[in-house]
Amino acid sequence: MVATVRIKQWPTPIALEPGQVVLEAALNAGIPYPFGCQSGNCGACKSMLIEGKVELAEYSEFALTGEEKAQGLVLACRSMADSDIEIAWLEGEDIALHAQRKLDCKVVKLERLTHDITGVTLEIERGGPFVFTAGQFARVTFPGQKTRDYSMASRPDEPALTFHIRHMQGGHVSAYVASELEVGMPVAVEGPAGIAHLKEAHTGPIVAIAGGSGLAPIASIVETALAKGRRGPIHLYFGARDEQDVYLEDRFKALSAKHPNLSYHVVLSQPSGATGRRTGFLHEAVASDFPSLDGAKAYVAGPPVMVDAVTPVLVSKKMRREDVHADAFYTDADKPKVGA
Repeated sequence: MVATVRIKQWPTPIALEPGQVVLEAALNAGIPYPFGCQSGNCGACKSMLIEGKVELAEYSEFALTGEEKAQGLVLACRSMADSDIEIAWLEGEDIALHAQRKLDCKVVKLERLTHDITGVTLEIERGGPFVFTAGQFARVTFPGQKTRDYSMASRPDEPALTFHIRHMQGGHVSAYVASELEVGMPVAVEGPAGIAHLKEAHTGPIVAIAGGSGLAPIASIVETALAKGRRGPIHLYFGARDEQDVYLEDRFKALSAKHPNLSYHVVLSQPSGATGRRTGFLHEAVASDFPSLDGAKAYVAGPPVMVDAVTPVLVSKKMRREDVHADAFYTDADKPKVGA
């Protein structure tokens, strides 16, 4: 049975096929529904079920607590319905909604940032303007490849779009980017999406934490905040396994020299030799550096295990849970693996 979904923020109802989730139907209809991992792990598509009932596929307690579920909240990416429903995504300063665009782009620059991370810069040829908020991501399709989500590393005010794409073991798309993608090739981009973005109304301290290619959205957030004249403290932590995994260091050293409110920290988790750098894990570094983070906001991006380790540390330092804006980089293989 096809169900009808009424979305509070959208004028036209949409059809929901049996077994289809609300988020999928909304995105197919061109609705700018907030979302992130699409696998029940991040909570970006958390919504209020106003009328009707839904069946929730498996999800993580991190994304939707039992208390929230009891209050009528659901995850649009896990919600299926056999009858008509009304739903509303959560609104407020935490969500930036922009017109959804389908862009025809062209590769104009390829840069080897590390041994396994490629910087891909695209020029928009058709479908713009592409308006996004620093920290958001887009759905990117390279020639002959499956669509993947990548965060913009560029600032919103820059005309080109830049992505940092790490070659994942067994990853077909990332292998293609690393070995076959060439300047001049066409690339399709759709978006933007994501709620772990810069909150411009907030004027307190920022703790920006990146692991690996998670530096892409964090770089966009930090550089945008500085470009907009933010004077409050910005603490940037970048975690890498070894020396060969560190990148953009010269850029951030130059920015910290120009902006005294920016502090830049590199932490190596598995150095292969003697090093003068800080070692250990990002959550340990943050835990030791701050007696209190009351009034601060955190932006966290990188491997799920890092995000999961950092979040409780931030909360233990008196940061409100709602002030932790996290973007866990789930691989395509990771996405079905939900659970507490």
